[in-house]
Amino acid sequence: MLKKQVGFITLFTVSIAIILTLIYEFNLFAVHPNVMMGVRWVVGAAITLNAIVRKNLTTWILTCLVLGVFVGLDFPNLARAMQPLSQGFIKLVKTIVGPILFATLVFGIAGHSDLKSVGRMAWKSMLYFVSATTLAIFIGLIVINITKAGVGVDVANMPHEELPQTSTVTESDARALEHISENVHGVYKFNTFIRDTFPENIVKSVYENKVLQIVIFGVIFGIGLALVEEKKRKPLVDFTESLSEAMFKFTNLVMLFAPIGVGAAMAYTVGHLGVDILKNLFMLLGSLYLALILFLGCVLLPIALFLKIPIKQFISAVKEPVSIAFATTSSDAALPKAMSAMEKFGVPRKIVSFVIPTGYSFNLDGTSLYLSLASIFVAQAAGIELSIGQQLLIAFTLMITSKGVAAVPRASLIVLIATADQFGLPTFVIAAILGIDELMDMARTSVNVIGNCLATVVVAKWEGEFDEEAPFRKEEIEA
Repeated sequence: MLKKQVGFITLFTVSIAIILTLIYEFNLFAVHPNVMMGVRWVVGAAITLNAIVRKNLTTWILTCLVLGVFVGLDFPNLARAMQPLSQGFIKLVKTIVGPILFATLVFGIAGHSDLKSVGRMAWKSMLYFVSATTLAIFIGLIVINITKAGVGVDVANMPHEELPQTSTVTESDARALEHISENVHGVYKFNTFIRDTFPENIVKSVYENKVLQIVIFGVIFGIGLALVEEKKRKPLVDFTESLSEAMFKFTNLVMLFAPIGVGAAMAYTVGHLGVDILKNLFMLLGSLYLALILFLGCVLLPIALFLKIPIKQFISAVKEPVSIAFATTSSDAALPKAMSAMEKFGVPRKIVSFVIPTGYSFNLDGTSLYLSLASIFVAQAAGIELSIGQQLLIAFTLMITSKGVAAVPRASLIVLIATADQFGLPTFVIAAILGIDELMDMARTSVNVIGNCLATVVVAKWEGEFDEEAPFRKEEIEA
């Protein structure tokens, strides 16, 4: 009964606040800014009370996300000073990534000793990844050509920031390219991507958070262990099983800090950029969000409906990792929780531990869509006309280059800069849109996480190993 009463009070308070905000924004009546500040904190008190009553981690994460917006609006200096808390949360989560990937992969492969299933999972996953990211890239191209968000943009008045100095080509590779004919530069760069997927030192790969290198090492180690006789294999298999269980428990403990980390990240974003930034480049932001919604509604939703995946239960399963990804703009921060959520949803651990980590390098749907949309936006803003053939060539290039994007904030900008350089597009426009990149990163990172979570269910269904009752059992337990 108390939950219902508090829920009603929260709903009423938020409704009044929304009405007053609309009146204030559209100047329908004169409302003093201090009144709006008071309204915000009344809402803050109501949603905090709601979170206390519900005692639910997801509710706390969403509550702190909203409180972070309020702190960013009303106390911007304090909000900027809170950035270390969000950075600390992401660092803490990254300590989980290496051990949990290694342990779950090795146990999933060696624990079952079914090497044929690993091969099946690999080609099915890659087929799905390539299909999904290709559709995402083309949706981005279609939307930006319809909205023409870059046409007529006043670049001079955009917020400017310094571009990252990182390059996708190392100094040694750049020197090697000088001695190779230009018509095979693309082949060389593709081969360097293949080369860089192999780890030279697994400890270094874990330290640098090279997800794909950890996956490659884990898969090869697991296959090697599976070929060892039972007596000598069992101790290591038991160790990896214990390690994976311990890391999932470790994840649960770390996630208790998630509301603070998420709230601090959102406070810093709003305090650093301000909400007025949304009014700049509105067409670009609108185009991206429209394209992402179209991708969710026209690609991922039909896939889920075709495979008879319970939509309501799936949304409930992914809302926690997605809210973490949205606030931190880091897919890595959501990885452990996403793996745990999908296992509870009914996907076997061996599939979760293979599909999600590889998806973080090969199935970044939101990032792929953003790259295609942003590259054409850059051309439009600079007044460069691109033919359909040139746009398709850019799309084909992004299909390859986007596969190497690290799951860290703003890494996609490196690929965008490299693509712009390759096709003669001006990078000064990218410097201009960098000011709102974090706002776009929130949405595309969230779609990355949703796409990878759905991929695990698709592969599990394809393999015939999905537990159809698990989503409903989880719902019953929560109830």
